[in-house]
Amino acid sequence: MTGRASDGAHHVVVVALENVLALDIGIPWQVFGSWRDGPYTLTVCAERPGPVPMHGGPALAIAHGLDALASADTVIVPGYLEPDVPSAEVTDALAGAAARGTRMASICTGAFALAAAGLLDGRRATTHWLYAQALARRYPRVTVAPEDLYVDEGQVLTSGGVSSGLDLCLHLIRRDHGPRLANQLARLLVAAPHRTGGQAPFIDLPVRPEPSDNTALYDWALRNLHQPITVDQLARQAGMSRRTLIRRFHTDTGLPPMRWLLDARLARAREVLETGVLTVEAIARHCGLGTPANFRTLFKAHVGVPPSVYRETFVG
Repeated sequence: MTGRASDGAHHVVVVALENVLALDIGIPWQVFGSWRDGPYTLTVCAERPGPVPMHGGPALAIAHGLDALASADTVIVPGYLEPDVPSAEVTDALAGAAARGTRMASICTGAFALAAAGLLDGRRATTHWLYAQALARRYPRVTVAPEDLYVDEGQVLTSGGVSSGLDLCLHLIRRDHGPRLANQLARLLVAAPHRTGGQAPFIDLPVRPEPSDNTALYDWALRNLHQPITVDQLARQAGMSRRTLIRRFHTDTGLPPMRWLLDARLARAREVLETGVLTVEAIARHCGLGTPANFRTLFKAHVGVPPSVYRETFVG
């Protein structure tokens, strides 16, 4: 569970909060805790020594309390289930470590703990895309980037959902020791040394709004994505003025009509790409995204990877 820092070794302390996610804590444990006479040593600590519930696995027997942070060179907070604000004891310990110059990092929803300690104020940060809006609402001084796999703000780093924690840990090794050592470890872990595309390809696009008086209009639009659709055409279909239509779209979806249509077309394109059947040209026509070149440009801009890479990722 622990390896006390030997001379020259970088001491990584992982903070296991209650209901820590099994894979989230397993990643830094594997990356930094498996060295023998190497550049890192690892300690896992908790608010109080003893059993700590783990979501997705048995309880952890943690031998160290928060005083372990005093000797940390890097502190990592893995994700935890339904992230509430940690206790003042935890946030004070995190803030104190940062004040001493310790490098602070989080995996997945662990960003909520760093934010509660005030460590993300005025910084860009990311978390699991499913929780990004909640993080932004709860901590408005944080600039949340849900599309990023990880965000490096110097002393403070955050990563997205689950496997993004591995990307972050490899990035930390690249920062500390260069790409050669990071690439060697990636090979041992059978992992990509560096992934492109961010979290964007994995984010669900909430296209169909909650049921409302305008549900029939949205259903009509989704059935006709292959056709050119204008704001005026939507207004006529709904039997309302252009201004009223735009206001209704903002109320129901939070988006202008044409941006909602673009998201709907991209969501449809992702569904079709995942079937692995139609060509890019056919998908562009089927989803109303224009020429193949226009489709590729829009898809890359909004999803983060080209259609071919997306298909390969989800179909093989």
